[in-house]
Amino acid sequence: MAPLLLLAACSPGVEAGPERIVEPRTFEGPAPRGVALLRQAMEAGHRAARGEAGLPPLAWDSALARDAKTYADTLATTGRFEHSGQPRGVPEQGENLWTGTRGAYRYDEMVGHWVAEKRDYVPGVLPAVSRTGKFGDVAHYTQIMWRTTQRFGCAEAGNARDDFVVCRYVPAGNVAGQRAF
Repeated sequence: MAPLLLLAACSPGVEAGPERIVEPRTFEGPAPRGVALLRQAMEAGHRAARGEAGLPPLAWDSALARDAKTYADTLATTGRFEHSGQPRGVPEQGENLWTGTRGAYRYDEMVGHWVAEKRDYVPGVLPAVSRTGKFGDVAHYTQIMWRTTQRFGCAEAGNARDDFVVCRYVPAGNVAGQRAF
């Protein structure tokens, strides 16, 4: 069976539905897992993307990672792939979601899927920032790149079929009527 990947990004005022993508595996065997590996890959992916644009790195926030873990566990338990309810925390948290076939993707691939949305990003005022005309095609990337976001935390959970990754961001990005960076 080919691995399945779903992505979803959301913040206040902008809704984006997940797109189903089926793609070939890039390696054999199960992907390495663990909290430290997840943090390392997510920090590296976020830092590289933001650095390329001259933006400062985001600080890892353990409280946001705990919030993300709580929701990742919910997704894995229910098997549903949808954003958490609004508002998320105080201050309000932005959220990126990822899911795919259990063990089929490395953490660097997961964050890489979000960053790859750069290909469709065009500078402008949200939500009109996608070459495709669909904000959801760039929403993970814009959340990562949001100029006022300072902290983030991510976590993973899985069930028998799928892995789920949740990242939370403060201040939340993807605010309609504003520019990402």
